Amino acid sequence: MKRGSQTMNQITEGVIWRQLLLFFFPIVFGTFFQQLYNTIDTVIVGHFVGTEALASVGGSSAQIIALIVGFFTGLSSGASVVIAQFFGAQDERSVRQSLHTAYAFSIMGSIIISILGIALAPSMLSWMRTPAEIMADSILYLRIYFAGILFVFIYNMGSSILRAVGDSRHPLYYLIICCFLNIVLDVAFVVIFRMGVLGVALATLLSQAFSAVLVTHKLMKAEGILRLFLSQIRFHGSVMKSQLRIGIPTGVEAVMYSITNVIIQAALNGFGTDTAAAWSVFGKLDAVFWMVSSAFGISITTFVGQNYGARKAGRIRKITRVSLGIDFLVSAALVVFLIAARVPLFRLFTTDTEVIRIGTEMLLQVTPWYITFVFIEILTGSLRGIGDVIIPMIITLCGVCLLRVLWIIGALKIQPTISAIIFSYPITWIITSILFICYYFYRIKKMKI
Repeated sequence: MKRGSQTMNQITEGVIWRQLLLFFFPIVFGTFFQQLYNTIDTVIVGHFVGTEALASVGGSSAQIIALIVGFFTGLSSGASVVIAQFFGAQDERSVRQSLHTAYAFSIMGSIIISILGIALAPSMLSWMRTPAEIMADSILYLRIYFAGILFVFIYNMGSSILRAVGDSRHPLYYLIICCFLNIVLDVAFVVIFRMGVLGVALATLLSQAFSAVLVTHKLMKAEGILRLFLSQIRFHGSVMKSQLRIGIPTGVEAVMYSITNVIIQAALNGFGTDTAAAWSVFGKLDAVFWMVSSAFGISITTFVGQNYGARKAGRIRKITRVSLGIDFLVSAALVVFLIAARVPLFRLFTTDTEVIRIGTEMLLQVTPWYITFVFIEILTGSLRGIGDVIIPMIITLCGVCLLRVLWIIGALKIQPTISAIIFSYPITWIITSILFICYYFYRIKKMKI
């Protein structure tokens, strides 16, 4: 089969750890710049607008956005896995159909979500017990974000497609460009023109629009089988079914995580604006771990998917072992860094001493347990790569969503403190990781290629 570009990794061959890292680093750097979008917003709002605006951008609004985007990202992973498997199997026709079906789904889905999001923004924020003093700005930010969600969906889907065939560099290039664009627009709208939360939202929307244009242009100019033709964007029933079979359970998993985060956000909102702001800032630091973890998850899903299509069972097992080892070492180093530099890091976002005090306590309680999540991320990614998504979804439902909600309900009744609520994270990570380890060994023994 003719490969579409020299940037494509030959991930079904070669030394695994080297190929994995070559693929991983552009993803993690890209995720870093994506997070930088949000971090720059937070820094500028915290220093030039105030604590209430900070809570508006990073509190309830951020959790709602994470829920919606997380579900679609899960759906896009369905397209990514299917394309990776077809690419590994050298099925050119199915790769082309999958590409155009994925774009059709992105456009249709974004239109529906945009309309619903704009209409329901006040109701969603009220349900989350958003403090009255930040309600207006939160509604404004959320509605502008939903108005431009087409660009978010297109970029995420396009990037997933490129990574599925081994190109993790171009999504990185586009995010770097758009990050700098976001900085310029933030400074112009917020610092110079004093547009407040409106300026932050518009800067983010325009930057995301540019990234969507770049990734679409790349696919339209690609050589070989991975070339996008706007006139051919339509649904193909057979590949659509395969994409949804993998994408829906994966999206549901993402929603489960986001729903529990929304519930925790709602519980913490009851402790006041300082706590909401502290949680918002901690979320920016916490995101450093998640961007590393998700990059490993994307990497192993792509590697396993292509090798599954190429029918290389032994290489799949080795990829999983190597990924676990590397991710564990990186996560442990990150834990040490965040704990050691916690106060200076918080001061980057706010000068409010009470917000810093609350936030650093949150960090100390959560970050040491990051290493337990390594097993969840890597094993889920490996299973997803071979198309096994139903049982992982059930494990996530029970181990993360259900247990975490029950924990929070109990904590609010027995010991209604910030620490009691936040401890729901480590306890559910530990239990869920044990469940995934047991299921992975059971499933991998029965894998037939």
